[in-house]
Amino acid sequence: MLAADTLLSYGSMAKFKDMRRLVSIGDDDSSYLVGAGGEMSDFQYIIQMLEQDALDDKMSGECTECPAKAVWSYLRAVMYHRRNKMNPLWNDVLVGGYDKDDCKAFLGVVDKIGTAYEDDFVATGFGAYLAMPILREKWRADLEEGEARAILEDCLRVLFYRDCRASNRVQIAKATADGTLVSEPYEIETSWDAASFVSRKGGLDMDGGW
Repeated sequence: MLAADTLLSYGSMAKFKDMRRLVSIGDDDSSYLVGAGGEMSDFQYIIQMLEQDALDDKMSGECTECPAKAVWSYLRAVMYHRRNKMNPLWNDVLVGGYDKDDCKAFLGVVDKIGTAYEDDFVATGFGAYLAMPILREKWRADLEEGEARAILEDCLRVLFYRDCRASNRVQIAKATADGTLVSEPYEIETSWDAASFVSRKGGLDMDGGW
C-alpha cells in the first residue's frame, strides 16, 4: 500500500490542493503503482515516460510477472544517468506492485541520484523523519488491509500536524495479485484539542483580555 496527501506547494504557498501523486500504470493484473515527492513537473515527466513504456510493451506483446520490480530497476538507471549528466530528476520515487513469481508484494524506492533499495516499508520527504518511527513500531508481516490503512492514516495525520507543507486530504493505493487500486482523495479525521494547542500561552485571549 502507498499513501500520500494531495497538496502541491509553490515555495511557502499551498498552490494546488488536488494534486494526485499516486498513479497506477499498466492494465489490470499487470499494473503497478508509482508515487513520488519532490518536483511535480519532473514527476509528470516520469509518469509520461513509464506510460509510454507500458504501451510499447503491450503493443509488442512483452510482459513480466513483476512489472514493479522491473520498473524500479529501470528508474534506478534513469535517475543515475540523469544525475551523471548534472540534470537530475528532482524526485524520490516509490514503486509498488505484486510479484507473481514469489507470490508477495514488492516495494522499492529510488532517489534523485539513483540510490535504490527494497524494504517492507519506506517513506520519502518529511515522512522519512516523522512516519518511519511509527512504521517501525507498528508494522508486522501479517497486517490485515484495514490495519495497514489505519497505520498509514496515522502517519499522514502526524505529518499534517507537524509539517506545514502537508494536508489532511489524502489518497491511499494498494497492489494485489489481481491488480492495483487508487482511492479517490478524502479527508482524514484530525483534532486540535490537545492541551498544548488550546491552552493560552500569554498575550491576548480570544475575548481581548490579558
